[in-house]
Amino acid sequence: MTTSDRSPASPLRRRTLLLGGLGGASTAALATLANPGVAAAAPAAPSAPAQIDFDFDKDNFHRDLIGTGGDESYGGQLAFGPMDASVIIWIADIMTTSWFDALAPYHPTAVGVHSRIPRRPAGESKTNRNKNIAAIHATHKVVKATNPERLQSVEAVMKVIGLDPADLSEDPATPVGIGNIAGRSAVEARHRDGMNFLGDEGRKYNGNPYDDYTGYEPVNSAYELREPARWQPAIHTHQRRVGGGPGDKGIFVIQRFATPQLERVKAHTYSDPRKFRMPRPDHLRGRAYKRSVDEVLEASAALTDEQKMKAEFFDNKFLGIGQAAMAAGKAHDLDLDNWVHLHFTSSMAQFDDLIACWHYKRKYDTVRPFSAVRHVYRGRRVTAWGGVGKGTVDDIPADEWTSFIPVGDHPEYPSGSTTLCGAEAQAARRFLGDDVLEWTHPVPKGSSQTEPGLVPAKDIQLHYRTWTEFTRDCAMSRVWAGVHFRQTVERSLEFGAQFGDLAYERAQQYIKGTVKD
Repeated sequence: MTTSDRSPASPLRRRTLLLGGLGGASTAALATLANPGVAAAAPAAPSAPAQIDFDFDKDNFHRDLIGTGGDESYGGQLAFGPMDASVIIWIADIMTTSWFDALAPYHPTAVGVHSRIPRRPAGESKTNRNKNIAAIHATHKVVKATNPERLQSVEAVMKVIGLDPADLSEDPATPVGIGNIAGRSAVEARHRDGMNFLGDEGRKYNGNPYDDYTGYEPVNSAYELREPARWQPAIHTHQRRVGGGPGDKGIFVIQRFATPQLERVKAHTYSDPRKFRMPRPDHLRGRAYKRSVDEVLEASAALTDEQKMKAEFFDNKFLGIGQAAMAAGKAHDLDLDNWVHLHFTSSMAQFDDLIACWHYKRKYDTVRPFSAVRHVYRGRRVTAWGGVGKGTVDDIPADEWTSFIPVGDHPEYPSGSTTLCGAEAQAARRFLGDDVLEWTHPVPKGSSQTEPGLVPAKDIQLHYRTWTEFTRDCAMSRVWAGVHFRQTVERSLEFGAQFGDLAYERAQQYIKGTVKD
């Protein structure tokens, strides 16, 4: 089958993806399209075109092209640690907003967020063809700006399905032009939003994208916990394997607070994160401090294979949090417009949530469990998970205790992951009108990132019938894994949910065309 046979003018009927033809580029490209923040291994140079059957008229660019993989196995292959959350969510917001803007001209009432392209005649949206073309070109623009190292893979996939990545037209009367305008506008809107995307905030030479320009410095050093309630940077192996496990042997690095400037980024639904109340972390005062530590140790000592895999599942932001809206969309059999609107609403909720979350992380600057355990039980032994190959429970020196998954490089309170789950779940509930998620994720025997080959001891399945079940495990998985305290995650769920409500109300204004600005 030739490339011309797969062009938008001659869609294929079969929807199968054969990964071999691009020398491994297809999988990386599809994952990049889904979330350009993913740091996958560099693909081989594209060779002979792969066979990607995509029906522009009937298919959904996100569900049937980006999400190709069925069992979401590629998500597991592209796990990454919690320290990536702020940049991942920032890029995801740009991407989903570009999709929304690309489809808006074909919708009867919607208006774009960053581009107000004139509405197209109703006849142009009788099928999904023009919407798919516009959304894929918008994706290309965003990837080119935010993740140029993934551009070769994305363009290879575009060529296979018959699109021309070199077509930079911005004609608002064509789907290619609409997509290019939407993608460019979404990126430009975030150039100077406070995230330091260009890397030149606070410096004139040799800028570093996303680098801190606010002057944050931790009170504690990696070697001394002078103030037991305040954050202490962890020491870990260089290029540690995400989800757990060793990195470069003998080479260690000290954490920095990742993107403390996120609190200054412009949100969609509010102007000042201080308007949202987050109580002081009183569980890190007096006797409550030790009780909080003991709750973490009890969870560590009782770790089951299922809890371990849930901890890894939710720590993989691309999979546990990133794919939840896709699962809900499938469960509700959404059409293309509603599919994009759900993802747009969910992404907005998570984006605005994380800005406020980071404000309070910086304000309270609280200690992580690994530091607190060593502080409370210094010179004593504790019963807890003893590490890879040591069994679930062991009697170990407190100074040698560590979390089951890598600890995030930012203060503990609130929990970023938990607030994200709360925001996403509430946004989906409001949009879909129910609590149904209906997501089953298979976990093969021995597939653990932390304890490969050992955990789980047999195949298991994670099944989430409702968003309520999903958020409960999302929160508790952070305690099981030893990276958050119980009171932190309980408060964080409630804190995150309010951004789901705000995002839904704001998104509906764009969808209905009633937005004032």
